[in-house]
Amino acid sequence: MKKYIIYIGILVACLLLGWILFGGTSNKETDHNHDAVAATNQMWTCSMHPQIMQPEAGDCPICGMDLIPAESSADGLLADQFKLTENAMALANIQTTIVGKGNVEGNTIKLSGKIAENEEANAVQVSYFAGRIERLNVSFTGEEVRKGQLLATIYSPELYAAQQELITAASLKEPQPALYKAVRNKLKLWKLSENQINQIEETGKIKENFPVYATVSGTVTKKLVEQGDYIKQGQPLLKVANLNSVWANFDVYENQINLFKKGQEVMITTNAYSNKEFKGKVDFIDPVLNTKTRTVTLRVVLNNKDDVFKPGMFVTANIEGVKNENKESLSIPSSAVLWTGERSVVYLKTNPDQPVFEMREVTLGNQIGNKYEVLEGLFAGNKIVTNGTFTVDAAAQLQGKKSMMNKDGGKVMTGHEGHLGMDNNSSKRETDHTNTNERLEVSEKFLQQLNSVYNEYINLKDALVKEDSKSTSTSASTLLNNLTKVNMKLLSDNKAHNQWMSLEKEIKSSTTSISKASDIKAQRDHFKYLSSHLINAVQLFGVNEKVYVEFCPMADNNKGAYWLSKEEKVTNPYFGEAMLTCGEVKQVIE
Repeated sequence: MKKYIIYIGILVACLLLGWILFGGTSNKETDHNHDAVAATNQMWTCSMHPQIMQPEAGDCPICGMDLIPAESSADGLLADQFKLTENAMALANIQTTIVGKGNVEGNTIKLSGKIAENEEANAVQVSYFAGRIERLNVSFTGEEVRKGQLLATIYSPELYAAQQELITAASLKEPQPALYKAVRNKLKLWKLSENQINQIEETGKIKENFPVYATVSGTVTKKLVEQGDYIKQGQPLLKVANLNSVWANFDVYENQINLFKKGQEVMITTNAYSNKEFKGKVDFIDPVLNTKTRTVTLRVVLNNKDDVFKPGMFVTANIEGVKNENKESLSIPSSAVLWTGERSVVYLKTNPDQPVFEMREVTLGNQIGNKYEVLEGLFAGNKIVTNGTFTVDAAAQLQGKKSMMNKDGGKVMTGHEGHLGMDNNSSKRETDHTNTNERLEVSEKFLQQLNSVYNEYINLKDALVKEDSKSTSTSASTLLNNLTKVNMKLLSDNKAHNQWMSLEKEIKSSTTSISKASDIKAQRDHFKYLSSHLINAVQLFGVNEKVYVEFCPMADNNKGAYWLSKEEKVTNPYFGEAMLTCGEVKQVIE
């Protein structure tokens, strides 16, 4: 019995000793194995090609860059939602507004237009006989002339011969009265007065040079001949405009036509007289729609006896009493809306306590004042972005979420297919260090080099405004040259380096296409892509001045297009003089 007790004691002692010696090791091995499994689950991706996902570190099979760890922790957001940091919110000055029901504010519509000459009061001064201009009494465009004023003196061989005929016919007046009458009528058709004809007949002297008198009073808007020119019968000499009344022509969008009628009272304002308002009435609404701009012309006739309005001057019309049949409707500020093709989108702030956003497509009604009626897509109480909308949209694109240019989410193609973007994997690996929504810190020297690219872009934009295709090509070539001087080695941060590498490629591609195109329409088509990528560059890196992001909903065949500007005033590079002021400022980048 003692022997069995000793055996049991030895067994217990051995088990106890084994646990002491090996028990801790087993736990460590378990922990180590757990860590190994965790390490095995770590995925690696490429910052330039986020569709690449590999289980271990290495090189990107597409571009050869080092792979970086992909963040695996879930952020608790829905598939279409994305988040901004507080720093990004403050930097872009993003503001939100709660959508509420109520009357559309003001019942006043604002229209932009331009002063033009009153065509009904215009006249063309012509010569009624052929000859050579011996003396031209009008010195310059803009000169005032009065009815009956001597405009020019003309030598006419035909008129010289006709005077000789009159003198001969006068001597045969009794036997051949029909011939005499025919010769006099011929001179009358050449606008010689009775007194002039009688003087020739009575004196029997032929005048070599004949005067041309003004038939109307007004302002000379164009000289069509110079002294010494040979002219034909009926050839225009001068264009004369009576500016005692002028036209104010305004573009009315297709969805606003039903809001206007002849006789509506209009209050006109202009920057030249900022503290004055001028009354007028709608005189004419063009019955034909301009298919290029999708607008009709609304005309107001203005009294201009005090010479207040100058042809070409920009004016604004405030038309009150616009009836809104939807007496209670949802309305949102126009700054909240982004357009692309037939789609209008806004961004909702879905979480009241956190900067979480989601794109929402909406159907809009009429624009009244600075607001739009919302027919579908929003409800009272929704909170939407009203300032910094473009920045939020750029963040959505970079995170691979639904956006203005990418209605289905996922990777947005670069190049001539859309804005720069990433696929859904990019949102999974976003950290505070690599947040794509924040302004990237770069050196002052890099900013100066980027600024030279931006400045030449502005020159290119201005050339498109003037519809000067040759200057546009020249500016594009200069921009390309400035782009080659941007030193990528100045970007020490891997994130900034990767972003610029991608943007530089697309900017170069679009600009090269502009430089090679000779047709202004083709240049404008490439310009929208150049603008898209340069906007992203300015968003990410900034430049050494304030930048305005402007948008025209009518550009690109009504799909809408953006551009950058140094000034708040809109001058449209996609239409030029055809629709110079179409557009609005969508964002200000400090």
